[in-house]
Amino acid sequence: MEPIADEIQRLQSCINDLIGVLAIPATWAGQGSAQIVETLLDALIGMLRLDFAYAWLKDRSGGSPLEVVRFAGWLDLPADPQEMGELLRRCLGDDSHKWPPRVRKSIRNSDVSIVPMRLGLRDEIGVIAVGSRRDDFPGATERLLLNVATNQAVIGLHESWALSEQKRLAKELDEKVARQTVELTAANHELKKEITERSRMEENLRRSESFLLEAQRLSHTGSWRHDGPSGTVTVSPEVRRIFGIKPEENSQTVEFFLSRVHPADRPGEEQNYARALSAKDDFEADYRIVLPDGSIKHVHNTGHPVLNDRGDILEFVGTVVDVTEQWQARVKLENALEEIKRLRDRLHDENLALREEITRSSMFEEIVGCSQPLRNVLVQVAKVAPTDSTVLISGETGTGKELIARAIHQRSHRSARAFISVNCGAIPHSLIASELFGHEKGAFTGAMQRRAGRFEAAEGGTLFLDEIAELPMETQTALLRVLQEREFERIGSTEPLKVDVRVVAATNRDLSNSVRNGTFREDLFYRLNVFPIHLPSLRERADDIPLLVEYLIDRYGKRAGKNFKDIGKRTLELFQAYHWPGNIRELQNVIERAVVLSDSETFLVDESWLRRETTYESSASGSVSSAADDPEKALIEAALVKSRGRVSGPSGAAARLGIPRQTLESKILRLGINKHRFKS
Repeated sequence: MEPIADEIQRLQSCINDLIGVLAIPATWAGQGSAQIVETLLDALIGMLRLDFAYAWLKDRSGGSPLEVVRFAGWLDLPADPQEMGELLRRCLGDDSHKWPPRVRKSIRNSDVSIVPMRLGLRDEIGVIAVGSRRDDFPGATERLLLNVATNQAVIGLHESWALSEQKRLAKELDEKVARQTVELTAANHELKKEITERSRMEENLRRSESFLLEAQRLSHTGSWRHDGPSGTVTVSPEVRRIFGIKPEENSQTVEFFLSRVHPADRPGEEQNYARALSAKDDFEADYRIVLPDGSIKHVHNTGHPVLNDRGDILEFVGTVVDVTEQWQARVKLENALEEIKRLRDRLHDENLALREEITRSSMFEEIVGCSQPLRNVLVQVAKVAPTDSTVLISGETGTGKELIARAIHQRSHRSARAFISVNCGAIPHSLIASELFGHEKGAFTGAMQRRAGRFEAAEGGTLFLDEIAELPMETQTALLRVLQEREFERIGSTEPLKVDVRVVAATNRDLSNSVRNGTFREDLFYRLNVFPIHLPSLRERADDIPLLVEYLIDRYGKRAGKNFKDIGKRTLELFQAYHWPGNIRELQNVIERAVVLSDSETFLVDESWLRRETTYESSASGSVSSAADDPEKALIEAALVKSRGRVSGPSGAAARLGIPRQTLESKILRLGINKHRFKS
């Protein structure tokens, strides 16, 4: 009975070991090759009471093999798996295919039974080698367990490798999917961008087309295309509007558009277009079209051929512009120009008649008086005016020298051209030459551009040079050249300019004295003094004072909105008794002041105004006796006495004399007058 019991126990133990071996793979789920081998070796050592267990597995990727070793006994064996592998190969041989199923070897003074087991067919997976010091190792049961364990290891390794491969493939697939997802996302993004850009371009194209159509509508310009091979005509909406084409009408032929051309213009347009087709050249035409409602439009049509490589016409493209409004405007403009010309001719005739009437009614504008001295002057003016002779007008300040110069101009054949007046004393000496003759750009500091002078402005007319005695010597030389040679040069230029100008000069000084003093050129004096006219002072033509007073009261009264019915007798006596050093200009100032201050219908003057002036005549005679030889100096000193040495301002000497302040200052300096002594 005991042998049976032992056998049962042995079988029971074998079954348990077998169950344990079969249960090992359950722990391998999700494990790698190293974990599977390590778990298997540990289980075999425990179940079979082994002294060591060694495993060698190939690397499926071609790398270094995996080597694992486990120990349970007291054998003196190397702990390093690589060294253990070398030791086993020395015992079993280098070729694992020739390893015996069991070997009893003495390893480091210990006899050990070694059992090698191949993993897979022809050990393509690897080998496992176990060893025990027991002589009976391995028994049948142990070999069975080893075979089962080996098979389980092969299955587990295959499953592990398959799982790893699945994971690798899954990872690669995930990575590929991720890459493709990124690529697809990027492609999708690019596609969206392209779609967006295309949508934007389409929108811009639609807007451009809309703008083009609107521009065509606003400018009344349409576009057309005549296809060469098919003969089809395509037009824009504006062409349909211009030609009055209805939606149901077929406008795809040339004949349709020719049918709208005015009958009188159609033959010429047919020939014009046929000639362009034959010559393969541009064409341009203006003609009329007749719309279905009978209205007529004027159009401007242009075309351009588009040729292929062989020179054949692919198509004709062009534009049609509705120029009806421009044509109507041109007709209206031409009619208006005709009307303007007619009115201008009529105005010219009326102007001539008016000039003749003015000439007949008043020989000299604004020259009032009938005294003998004035009549003598007017006789001289009437004789010299029709000629081109140079005139020199002399006289005291305020005697009306410019009026006489204008009268000479108006009675001359130059009256239709300009009358230019220049006060030589009012312009600084450094600028007088530029003022008279002009200058080129950059001729001097501040000459930013070319400027024409007064001689050029007076071309064909009259140039009046007032206060000619104030001209500096260098300008006198240039003026002499103009009078002699009728030419001059702009400042900064070497090109002579011809000029046709009559010169009338005026002065309130004795030029012969200036010639003797060396301040005026003698030759220029003779050139200017061709026809001298001396204007009498108001003192010398006292008989004209009543007429002048009436004339000036009427003029200034109208300006002030006042109407004077008569003139005070005492006022008229004061006017005739007064010396009038400022002549007519002073008389004008007194009358204008009285008109402003007067409140009645009778014109009156404050006697104190003229009494002070009369008092001055006696008191000033001593102070200015030294200036008796120079009337101009005496006149200026008299004005300074009245203004108490004040030059500028409403009551200053310049205002009293009726000349610019700068001119008076220049004269005071030139004549050596001390204006400060008159302030007391």
